[in-house]
This record gives sequence, structure tokens and C-alpha cells, in this order.
Amino acid sequence: MNGKENFMKWEHVGCAIITGASSGIGAEFATRLAQQGFNLLLIARRKDRLHDLASKLKSTNGIEADILVADLASIEGITQVCASIQNYPDIDVLINNAGFGTVGLFHELDLNSQIQMQFVHNTAPFILTKAILPLMITRNRGVLIYTSSLGALVPTPANGLYPSTKAFLISFAENLAIELHKTEIRVQALCPGFTHTEFHDKGEAQLAKTSIPAKMWQNPDQVVTESLIGAYKRKKIVIPGRNNRFLIHAIPRFLRNKIILNTYRVMGKKREKANQ
Repeated sequence: MNGKENFMKWEHVGCAIITGASSGIGAEFATRLAQQGFNLLLIARRKDRLHDLASKLKSTNGIEADILVADLASIEGITQVCASIQNYPDIDVLINNAGFGTVGLFHELDLNSQIQMQFVHNTAPFILTKAILPLMITRNRGVLIYTSSLGALVPTPANGLYPSTKAFLISFAENLAIELHKTEIRVQALCPGFTHTEFHDKGEAQLAKTSIPAKMWQNPDQVVTESLIGAYKRKKIVIPGRNNRFLIHAIPRFLRNKIILNTYRVMGKKREKANQ
């Protein structure tokens, strides 16, 4: 589609594929790219949410928006997506955004939930990349974004494999970026900090809302804006938010760990009080 300015300043844009598109950062990516003229393939588990979002984006932006209901926590769901994307020869953008978190001590968490997390956060992104990247290389253009987390760069206890799986995405993206440095394909690991989404609306994750200072929180639109600007500038790792970047780059590791430990203790006390 022509006539709309897009974040890569391409004359023509094709299709953007977004996993975890039904809410939060994924839905914001979908909204922003639809406004820029990209056709969309929106992937998530919640059919009603996907349908409503796709209908809205089609009617307001004059683009095509298909949906695919798939569970990326299984190889069957990942295979289903790989089969579907073969119908989209003009894929310009792949945003691997699907994810979920768990709260609890590692040795107490359900094993199956942690295995599913590895599938969603790690297995699905690299298999989808493997399926799409040859098409991008042939066309010599494309953008690959992996939603990692600030938690991949700092200790985040009582979150199971979440920080470890997110750290994998940073390593994977950095390696890909080096392999593709002579091409026009941009690769980015996006590392949001605390973001106002449904992620912190359930269970013990809600404790973060009262334990983390307000200045450390962002909205999805802020995260997506910095991500898209970073993609154009070929930034391999994007940490949205000045305070988040200060935490990572300016505070020594030992002090940063002490801050995290203190926050963890505060959340633990609130958890104990809530369970009394």
C-alpha cells in the first residue's frame, strides 16, 4: 500500500506478522503498523479479541487484516503458523511478541508451565524466523523484532524461567543481526520494563503495581514508538524508557542487584500479608 509514511520509509509496504497480537504491546504494534499501511496477520489464542481488533483496523485504515488462532506453547501450534505464513510472500515485518509470565519460586512452579514458556518465548520465535527469513533475504529487506524484557538484563527472582527465556531472545537477535549485517534486514531485541498491560492484572503479578515506582512504568504506545525508531536506526537492543536505560547503563551491577533484592523483599512481605 502507498501513500502512508511508515517507520522504515519504504515506498511500498507489504505484510506484518505479529504474534501475541490480541492485547498490550502486540495490539499496539498492530495498530501502529495498520496506520502505516501494512497488511496484517494477527496471531494469538483469543479469537474474539483478534476478530475485534482486525475488524477495527481494517475499517479505520483500509488495510487487510487476517487472524490466526494458534497456541504457540505446542509444536502443533507453531507448525500451524508456519503453514499459514506460506500464503504471504510479501512479509516485511515479523514481530515475535507472544509471551506470558508465572509468579513463584522456581522449585515450586509447575514444570509443564515452564516448558510451555520455553516453547512460546524461544522455540516459536526461532522456528518462525527460520520460515520467514529466506523470503526476506531473497527480497533483501525486512524487520525482525523479538519482545524480550528488561528482566533479561537484571535479576528477577520468583518468575521461573521468564528472565532466562527472554535473555535467549537477546542473544538470538544479536547473533542474527551480525549474520545479516550486509543486508537490509533489521533485527532487534526489544526489552520493555514495567508496562501497563494485562500482564500485571492477574494473580500475584498485581503486586508489581504497588511495589514498583510509578516513574518506572510505561504505556504500550511509548514502547512501540521507541522500538520502531530503533528498528530504522538498526539498534540491535532497544530498552524503552530513560529510567530503564539509566538502571541498566548507569547503576553498577552490585547496586542494581541490591535494588532488585530490596524490591523482591517488599513484594514478598505484601504477598505474605495478602495470604494471611
